[in-house]
Amino acid sequence: MNNETYLMRSLMFVPAHNQKLLESSLHREADVLLLDIEDSVPPVDKQTARNNILEFVKRPEAQGKVIFPRVNDRESGELLKDLYQLTVEGVTGFMYPKSTKEEDVYFVGKLLETIEYEKHLPIGTFKLIPLIETAGAIVNIKEICTACTRVIAVAFGCEDYVTDLCGKHDSDGQSIYYARNAIVNAARAAGVLPIDTVHIKVHDLEDLEKNLILSKNLGFEGMLVLNPKELPLVNSYYAPSKEEIEWATEMVRLSAEAKAEGKGVAVKDGKFIGPPMLKMAEKVLYKHKLIS
Repeated sequence: MNNETYLMRSLMFVPAHNQKLLESSLHREADVLLLDIEDSVPPVDKQTARNNILEFVKRPEAQGKVIFPRVNDRESGELLKDLYQLTVEGVTGFMYPKSTKEEDVYFVGKLLETIEYEKHLPIGTFKLIPLIETAGAIVNIKEICTACTRVIAVAFGCEDYVTDLCGKHDSDGQSIYYARNAIVNAARAAGVLPIDTVHIKVHDLEDLEKNLILSKNLGFEGMLVLNPKELPLVNSYYAPSKEEIEWATEMVRLSAEAKAEGKGVAVKDGKFIGPPMLKMAEKVLYKHKLIS
């Protein structure tokens, strides 16, 4: 399946041990629900979180939701329980944290393959979103993106990354600019979707909007979300605008006309409409179709 068939403007974290927040998430407009079993869940509540997810995906309101539990890492002692119990209908795949190198993602992919085989499920049923949280992961980002065919997106975790750098998360985002750029370039080159980091000032929607403009300009497909109040703005910015849809429609029309008339290229306002512009227009219209 083409990774661009997945709509991933907003991926919202939901602590899976918290029934109230799980219930609330059913009524939110997040494209992807990241039901968390990792950082936001205390060790004593890990099994409760898994049990809650198993019940959650059976609910009628959850049908059609794209669900990616964030599992625990391979050093935690919890990963096998996470994956074996949650490889069920209703779960699309898993977010894997602390993806530092190719071997981390390859290991999880092979573990899923073994589980799918044992459960008589088609190999490749469950997808992966590696979470990029360290300097080492940025150095290895190209290999992480291509480590396994299950990888459909990679997401950035800025706070752990800045801590690993011994840096500071400045207000202008200079300390994470290189990492964001590296992730977008590696992801797009590999044909997977780049997902931007959370916006930590969850109540400052003006700052969120400023950050979204930069994020979209860099080439990110979507963003990790902590607070539901961010969803309308996030979904709006990662969707094609009215102007973009009109532009794309015109590009496709003019290109089709030129082809029907036997012309090699179309021209609009004195500018050639080349293959890159047509490809961009087709992507815009396809994403608009997914959202619609």
